[in-house]
Amino acid sequence: MSEMNAFQINKAIEELQEKDLDPQVLVDTIESLELTRNEKLDGAAGLIDRSDMKITLAKRKAKEWQEVARVEENKKKRLNQYITDVIDGTGIKELVTDEHIFKPRNFKASVVIDKKEDLPKDYVKYVEEVKIDKNKLYKDLKAGTEINGAHLKAHRGTTIK
Repeated sequence: MSEMNAFQINKAIEELQEKDLDPQVLVDTIESLELTRNEKLDGAAGLIDRSDMKITLAKRKAKEWQEVARVEENKKKRLNQYITDVIDGTGIKELVTDEHIFKPRNFKASVVIDKKEDLPKDYVKYVEEVKIDKNKLYKDLKAGTEINGAHLKAHRGTTIK
């Protein structure tokens, strides 16, 4: 087998990047390439770099879209309130235009809490939340204590610079 040149290596890795492969298939495919160990590791690290960039971009875009959705929800609510106010101001129950039929109606009323401290006890629920002290569990398990319902799981990874 002949050694692949840098161009062929980059092309092979780039082709993997463009495919939407199952993670195990991706690893198996890299392993099957006719590359040296170091070339395979460098290629895998390059794919990790590209994934990091995609993750960062996707998270930023998700936040942007959440903001767009929030703005549009507020706009929708305000416009609906405007329409309701206009129709209520006319005193009619239904308005028909060339494009729409408007029928204001009563929906379930919203409960507004002015000051929760002033509410009678009958209207207050106390919720007990169970939280696991993972730091204490880790320390005790690391010290060799056997604890039913918990164990340490080894975690190995590689930093890439």
